[in-house]
Amino acid sequence: MIVKEVISEQVLTLAEAKEILKALRKSGQEKGEEEGTEEEEMRYERRKASEHTAKFAKLGAKESRALINELLALEKMKEEIGVRIADLMPKSKSEVRAIYAKERYTLTEANIEKILDCVAKYES
Repeated sequence: MIVKEVISEQVLTLAEAKEILKALRKSGQEKGEEEGTEEEEMRYERRKASEHTAKFAKLGAKESRALINELLALEKMKEEIGVRIADLMPKSKSEVRAIYAKERYTLTEANIEKILDCVAKYES
């Protein structure tokens, strides 16, 4: 795909990307594409992205955005890290530390516990 100009840029969770891809697929069906040809007509990149989001999205779009907003209230939290946490849904302290491994600061045990508590609220 050739992109001429980037209009805006936003960090999305896998669940939000999944919803967008679903909406694009539905709008394609509304334009008169038959269901049998939809998979054949869908480009390789979009099909792979759709398969990936369907396989790895652990929450719905609204729940993942709510989790990110809750995480952003914590200290030492950036939106990019919140999105990573919402996508990965860490269950242990070591998984949270791995997410923060590239950052220039380390988390205290209390901060890690707060993050895990937020994640636990949204697990199904």
